[in-house]
Amino acid sequence: MKSRYSKLNRIFIVIAMFIIAFASYVLIVNRNSVNMTGRQKFLKAIYPAFVFINKLVGKNITLLSNERAAPLVSFYSLKTVLNDGTAFDFALLKGKKVLLVNTASGCGYTQQYDQLQSLYKQYNDKLVVLGFPANDFKEQEKGTDEEIALFCKANFRVSFPLMKKSVVIKKREQDNIFKWLTDSSMNGWNNQAPSWNFSKYLVNEQGVLINYFGPAIEPLGEEIKKALDKN
Repeated sequence: MKSRYSKLNRIFIVIAMFIIAFASYVLIVNRNSVNMTGRQKFLKAIYPAFVFINKLVGKNITLLSNERAAPLVSFYSLKTVLNDGTAFDFALLKGKKVLLVNTASGCGYTQQYDQLQSLYKQYNDKLVVLGFPANDFKEQEKGTDEEIALFCKANFRVSFPLMKKSVVIKKREQDNIFKWLTDSSMNGWNNQAPSWNFSKYLVNEQGVLINYFGPAIEPLGEEIKKALDKN
C-alpha cells in the first residue's frame, strides 16, 4: 500500500511540475501581449504545436494553383471599405501582388498576424496584404472594427490594411471581395471558399488569382514565399 501511495505522489509531483512549467511558458510568451483573454494567451502559446499537428494530420493544408485561367470579372473593378470606414478601390493595387486573408482574433491561427506583418514589410515593394476580419468560424471574431484594429496594432504591430468586419463564407451576405475569390464565374477558375480563419488567396500583378493556401500554410512558409518570388 505504501508503495502505491509513493507512486501516486510521484505522478502528482510530475503533473504539478508540468503545469507550473507550462504556466511559466505561457507567461513568458505573452509578456508583451495587450488586452488578450486567457484563451487568446493560451492559443498564442501553443501555436507552433497547433500548426505542427495540423500539418501532421493533413488538416487545412490545401494548396491550389492557377497557371492559365484569367478572371472573367476584373479584380481591379472591385471596391470595399476599410476598417475605419474609408472606401478602398482595388484599382490602386495594379502592379503588385495581393494576399487576401480572412482573419480572426480568437483563433488558433491568430498568431499568423505576426507573420503576415513580417511578410508585408519584407515584400513591401511588390506585395500588399489585406486582412478581412470575420466571425464565420466558431464566432472567433466577436470584436468591433475599432477593437479589432486596436488588438492587431497592440499585439502584432499590424500596419497592412484591415477591412470592415464582414462575412467571407458562401452565403447571401458574403463580402463582395470573397464572392470574387470563391466564384469561378468571376475569378476564372476557383470555387474554394475559406476552410477556416486565415485562409489565403494570392492575386498577381495583373489581377489574376493564382493561389489558394489553406490556414495551416504559414505566411512565411516556403509555399507562399515561392509564389511571391515567382515572376
